Amino acid sequence: MLAPFFADIAQAPAPAQVIWVLTEDGTRVRIGLWPAGPKGMVAIFPGRTEMVEKYGRVIGDLAQAGYGAAVIDWRGQGLSQRLPDRPLLGDVEDFALYQQDVAAYRAALDVFAPDAPRFVLAHSMGGCIALRALIDGFPARAVSFSAPMWGLPLARKMRRAVHAMTAALRLVKMDLREVPGAGIEFRLWDNPFDDNELSGDLETYSWMQSQVQAHPELRLGAPSLRWLVAASLETTALQSLPAPNLPACCGLGTREMLVSPDAISARMGQWPEGKLRIFEGALHELLMERAAIRTPFLQDTLALFEANHP
Repeated sequence: MLAPFFADIAQAPAPAQVIWVLTEDGTRVRIGLWPAGPKGMVAIFPGRTEMVEKYGRVIGDLAQAGYGAAVIDWRGQGLSQRLPDRPLLGDVEDFALYQQDVAAYRAALDVFAPDAPRFVLAHSMGGCIALRALIDGFPARAVSFSAPMWGLPLARKMRRAVHAMTAALRLVKMDLREVPGAGIEFRLWDNPFDDNELSGDLETYSWMQSQVQAHPELRLGAPSLRWLVAASLETTALQSLPAPNLPACCGLGTREMLVSPDAISARMGQWPEGKLRIFEGALHELLMERAAIRTPFLQDTLALFEANHP
């Protein structure tokens, strides 16, 4: 079933299909599919709050390099199914639910481009989801991570306090509250550039803002307390598992504030075929950064994929 696509804000090549799919639990999610290129397909795993259209420029870069692309709106964001009464709240009860989205994503790719070599490009929360999926057998020849969420920058005492508070609130059905202290930084559409933790490039940041200003239905605000606990439990669980047996590269900025640099360094230090590159002065979104950062990260990604092309 065809789904909407906002070409006016995407700055992307024309997609082959943008479709609705249903997950195992009946959640409706949106997937954008671009024609497979001669070098294969790149399955993009977006971060929290992101949507298909945000990757329009990246899809254009991949097409120019010979790759098709696919992007998913995770449940609770983009145009995928949200909490009906609190659509701006980023929420999931258990990160295992995202793997149902992955299963639907994989099935769509298997039908759309069954014979194309497949690669993964994952950002932030998408890096957490992708790591679990790859460990569980999601097929890919190589993976590139941008500031993956393999840990949260919370002190141990703070993490325990959040878990305890959320457990208490769950008993009275109040664990859907926003994380404590949520402010304007969670509202991309009106958060000023000088206060942002995402990108050091004014033009790109303004473009990202314009997307959710033009189409308010794409906006997403702060996460819920139970999302935070679910994220903490999943990242902790993943830390005890070995890296999947495939080549990987990872980019991380020196000004990272949203995910744990220590967790990223630890994981990549133990990845047999993994390489970590640090980008001086970069904030969270390497693919939305200024050209001096974005270009070499994209080149690293394409070089990895090229080296692992059949």
